[in-house]
Amino acid sequence: MADVCTQGVDTGFVALGYAKIAFLGVVQGLTELLPISSTAHMRLVPALLGWQDPGSAFSAAMQLAALAAIVSYFWSDVRYVTFGSLDAIKRRDWRSPAMRLAIAIVIATIPIVIAGLLLSSSLNACGTSLRSLWVIGSACVVMGVLLAVAELYSRHKKNMEQMTLIDALFVGITQVGALVPGVSRSGSTLTGALFLGLKREEAARFSFLLGLPAIALAGLKELFTLYKAHIPMEAWSILIVGLIVGSISSFVAIWGLMRFLERFSTWPFVVYRIVLGVVILFGVLTMGWA
Repeated sequence: MADVCTQGVDTGFVALGYAKIAFLGVVQGLTELLPISSTAHMRLVPALLGWQDPGSAFSAAMQLAALAAIVSYFWSDVRYVTFGSLDAIKRRDWRSPAMRLAIAIVIATIPIVIAGLLLSSSLNACGTSLRSLWVIGSACVVMGVLLAVAELYSRHKKNMEQMTLIDALFVGITQVGALVPGVSRSGSTLTGALFLGLKREEAARFSFLLGLPAIALAGLKELFTLYKAHIPMEAWSILIVGLIVGSISSFVAIWGLMRFLERFSTWPFVVYRIVLGVVILFGVLTMGWA
């Protein structure tokens, strides 16, 4: 399908209407927080159904649905970090566990903020080559292999509280890879945390908490971009439907992932990512997918 642009912003989601966007909201919500790449699914699913590509603007704005789900599910952690660090600042207790975790999240967020600003002109532009299926399929395979290596390498012994600031910076650097469609933000940070030896559920917990600033900034930035593009009220109402449905499915995704990682490894996600990537690349090479 052709790109649909409004003042340079990819607004393909508007043509899909409420029902299709609600369906894609479920897909986006479930895949956004699982280490399997929401972008890959948001490009592949509409293509298979013969629908218009909802566009990068929709995917970016939908991160606010993931934000709502993360804050809701990890509210005790969010409250602990927020109010605990504020209390530590008042007491000038820079060694407070809450303060250390807050600093770790801030440090880990810096790399993706810098990279996002440097690449902002091309990340969500209409017709950007970064959203090509060739890029997405390749990224799925590469990240699947890296997650497999991390699963084999990790000792799965450390808790999140045992992380150093250097550890946090390392995970933050891996998060930059999420700017490439098909990598997956949760997949890249989960992989990075596993390389540091964290337990699987602790790696996922830090991945989600780390994602809060980046997801909030990216989502709010995209809403502002859509506002400046003067999209019609109908477009806003369609987007709101997607956000509501996406937040519910994102919460379900977190709940399921955390319980899964308490008992099992990440190997099912490794296999799924590699198979998905191979299918996409096969379609590009033999069936002319674009």
